[in-house]
Amino acid sequence: MSAVVVVDVGNTSTSIGLCRAGRISRLRRLPRKDNTVMTRMRRVVEDCIGSHRVVGSVVASVVPTVTPVWQRVLASGGMDPIVVTHRTELGIGIDYPKPHTIGPDRLANACAAFHDFGAPVIVADFGTALTFDIVDVSATYVGGVIAPGLPMMTDYLAERTALLPHITLRGRCGPVGKSTEGAMRIGARVGYRGAVREIVAHLCESDSLKGAHLCATGGFASWALSGSGLDFKIDPHLTLRGLGRIFALNQ
Repeated sequence: MSAVVVVDVGNTSTSIGLCRAGRISRLRRLPRKDNTVMTRMRRVVEDCIGSHRVVGSVVASVVPTVTPVWQRVLASGGMDPIVVTHRTELGIGIDYPKPHTIGPDRLANACAAFHDFGAPVIVADFGTALTFDIVDVSATYVGGVIAPGLPMMTDYLAERTALLPHITLRGRCGPVGKSTEGAMRIGARVGYRGAVREIVAHLCESDSLKGAHLCATGGFASWALSGSGLDFKIDPHLTLRGLGRIFALNQ
């Protein structure tokens, strides 16, 4: 079965994978510092592809300076990519005053979530920033919410105070913090869950989002949502699967 190379260029790192029949495999990550080193980028793509038959590629990039570099890398391998914008066929409408300002990763998330769950659907992406994207009952992307991500919250505390350290965002949280790290971890996880709960409640006040499906992705989704009681379906590969879906829609 033929595959599509899907590339999600983020602010922290780039994810590269193969999408076949809606499934992601051979996932690779490239640190941001290597995103302009074409020899390194080519090696990662070649390693991802291996011996598989590839029919094309798709790129979603939130780093405009890097986008043309990825276009050249993929085109040099015979995979002139689809670069996702608001003008790309997504399978949903867009009702947004300045659609060119919507992050292409957010459009890919909305495309995949609508394909999986129908409308209405709310997608939360727990990355460097926490974003919510909304497809309303009319199958139209209507906007969303942007909040600081978990790393921004904890890194800011460490950078702006003398005694608070950088912490790892994993592991369990006790009922009360018995160390500085433990106290910060509770504040991050439990406080974040509260923010997510309030944002979802606010969004669902709209008649066009009554009964909306909840879908989550991003590196911190599982840790942040564990024990929240919110009925999110977590899919760590949602963005990449959305890119695969976009490729199919634009053939």
